[in-house]
Amino acid sequence: MKKLVWMLVFAFILLVGCSEEKEAENNDTKDTDMQEKTEQPEETAEYVAPLTGVAAEEPINNRIVSVMVNNHTKARPQTGLSKADIVFEILAEGRITRFLALFQSEMPEVVGPVRSAREYYFTLADDYNALYVYHGAAGFVNDMIANRGIDHLNGSLYDNDGNLFKREAFRQAPHNSYLQLGAVYDVAESKGYETSADVQPLPFVSADAEVSGEAAQHIEIVYSEKPMEIVEFDYEASAGVYHRFNDGEQTVELNSEEPIQAANVFIVETSHEVIDDQGRRAVDMASGGNAYLLQKGKVQQLQWENREGRIVPVKDGEVVGFVPGKTWINVIPTNPGLTNSVTISNEK
Repeated sequence: MKKLVWMLVFAFILLVGCSEEKEAENNDTKDTDMQEKTEQPEETAEYVAPLTGVAAEEPINNRIVSVMVNNHTKARPQTGLSKADIVFEILAEGRITRFLALFQSEMPEVVGPVRSAREYYFTLADDYNALYVYHGAAGFVNDMIANRGIDHLNGSLYDNDGNLFKREAFRQAPHNSYLQLGAVYDVAESKGYETSADVQPLPFVSADAEVSGEAAQHIEIVYSEKPMEIVEFDYEASAGVYHRFNDGEQTVELNSEEPIQAANVFIVETSHEVIDDQGRRAVDMASGGNAYLLQKGKVQQLQWENREGRIVPVKDGEVVGFVPGKTWINVIPTNPGLTNSVTISNEK
């Protein structure tokens, strides 16, 4: 009898042990499966914004809208710039820059103040197949826009109409004309312009890709010393973006004070030529030249090229990808050039 009892106890212990071992094996399998799932790379986004490389929930095929944005001291802070996918900053008259802001993935309600057209701006807009929005221009510039078939909306024809453009009382003309961006496509359609387009994506690296280059925490671009006109960018490592400053003041949205941020700061030098007694310029945005590309707190010295209308960084003949996010492209004259106009340091 005792022998039988011991045999039953031994069998019970053996059964429990096997059960616990099997459960441990199952748990190990679950842990391994979970670890494998965790270590699997994220799936590539089905859709991305063509100008930012950022994942999108649906295809982005609205036509790019480019807007001439005023950067006079009396026009700051501006409205809508934080939503632009790409901003070109180029000298207009004198030593003050003007912006060509390209909107596609985000469309703010209001953009401005809006200012007049220049040939190199509307050429860039056309190269990106963007609707070109401006407010006023010299007669010969309007003639050029018409003769070249540039799809455009001229604010002087819609001045303060309450639909496409609105004059604000808190600023004085010519620094108070604001584009109501929500009306752009309707007005464009009424003129027979296309409002959708298949946009070829810019070249992008993956968000977690390592970038090469020297440390670059602070950038200073001197557009003019007398009077002072300095643009600066400070790197914020936690967000992986550069914050812009103009003459010591941070560039922010007028109403929300949201800071202007750029994942890529692309500084290019090219030929500038004053062409009339009003100080208007011709700026070569076709020939390419020397450039700096700033990403993730680092700077690369390379070249820029115009490839099929896109201004892109190139190194040893190969296009260098942008980091996903917004891009600010600063254009400076070859004389004095990058070496004399741009200072890059590892200290803010």
